[in-house]
Amino acid sequence: MLARGAECHNPFMTTYLITGANRGIGLEFARQLSTRKDSVILATAREPEKAQDLARLVHRVIPLDVADEASIAGLGAQVKEPVDILINNAGVGSDQKSINELTMDELRRVFAVNSFGPLLVAKALLANLRAGGRKTIFNITSQLGSIANNKGGSSYPYRGSKSALNQMAVCLANELRPEGFCCVVAHPGWVKTDMGGQAAPLSPEESVKGLLEIIDRLKPEDSGTFFNYDGKTLPW
Repeated sequence: MLARGAECHNPFMTTYLITGANRGIGLEFARQLSTRKDSVILATAREPEKAQDLARLVHRVIPLDVADEASIAGLGAQVKEPVDILINNAGVGSDQKSINELTMDELRRVFAVNSFGPLLVAKALLANLRAGGRKTIFNITSQLGSIANNKGGSSYPYRGSKSALNQMAVCLANELRPEGFCCVVAHPGWVKTDMGGQAAPLSPEESVKGLLEIIDRLKPEDSGTFFNYDGKTLPW
C-alpha cells in the first residue's frame, strides 16, 4: 500500500521516474518531458547536490545509487505518489573488452548497475507502479546485449550485463502481464554521450525523441518486446 501522498495524484497527469538522470540520455529525457504540460517528472541521481541542471527541469531529484541495495530499498519510502512510467536509464560502460582483461570486480560492478539495479528498482517501486495508470517499466538496454547480433565478441561485462537485463525484463513482463503491466527494453542507438563518445552518429535529442515516441504508444500487448530507438524491433 502506498504511503500518504498517493491521494494527491492527478489522474490527468503522467508521472515519470527516470533513474540516472543527471547527464546524457537521462538528462535529455528530463529536458524533453519538461516541455510537456501533462508530465510530472521525478528523477534520481547519485549526488543530487551536483545535479543542478536536472533540478531545474524536474519536480524532484531523489538520491539513488542503483548499485547499492540499501539505497534501492529506500526508494519506495521516498516516492509517495503513484508512478505511471519507470524509465530505468542508469547504466555504466566498461573498459574491459577482451577475455585477458577481465576481473571479477569489474564484472560485479557492471552487472550490479546494468542488470541487478534495474530489476531491484522495479521491485522497490511496484506499489507505486500498480497505483499508476500506465504500469510501464521501460528499460534502456543496448543492441550489444543481443545474442543473435553478436558477431564480434569482446566487451564481456557490458554485453553480458545488457543480455542479463533483457532476460530479466522478459521475466518481469511475463510475471506482471496479468496485472496489465508493459515491461520492455529499448536500445537508444549509438549516442553522443560520455559513454558513447563524440564519434557516435546520434544526438541525445534524436535518440530520446524516438524513445519517447515508443513510450507514448506502448500498449500492454507490447510487453516483452526489444525495441530499437526508431520503433523497430530487435532480435534477442
